[in-house]
Amino acid sequence: MTLFVDTSVWSLAFRRDAPPQVPEVQALNGAITTGDTIVTTGLVIQELLQGFAGPKARERIVDQFSALPLIVPNRDDHVRAAELRNRCRRKGIQVGTVDVLLAELCIRFDLTMLSTDRDFAQMAAQSSLKLWKGAG
Repeated sequence: MTLFVDTSVWSLAFRRDAPPQVPEVQALNGAITTGDTIVTTGLVIQELLQGFAGPKARERIVDQFSALPLIVPNRDDHVRAAELRNRCRRKGIQVGTVDVLLAELCIRFDLTMLSTDRDFAQMAAQSSLKLWKGAG
């Protein structure tokens, strides 16, 4: 399984105080420890850099993310993301533009989304998005 880790999980893992013992952070730590493939995209890096202040935080994020494979959306990803967002909206589900693009990238690259954001569960119900499920 190749993981795509959403900003919500990275943010918890990068906190200065001890990261919360939430299953998603534990799964991320386990994937890192066992050498599982974790991929990212520029939007996640950008969101993290916008959320953490200071040169030390910036250096840490840029350094650690340089080791991860970077996937880049293409024109078709944006078109399919808009279609998914419209499908969700017709069902009364409101999802953000960035999140729906991340979901589409996971679908195209056959990645498993690791996130604490419940919007992805709603999108998964309307698409072939695969979500990480804990041992529970």
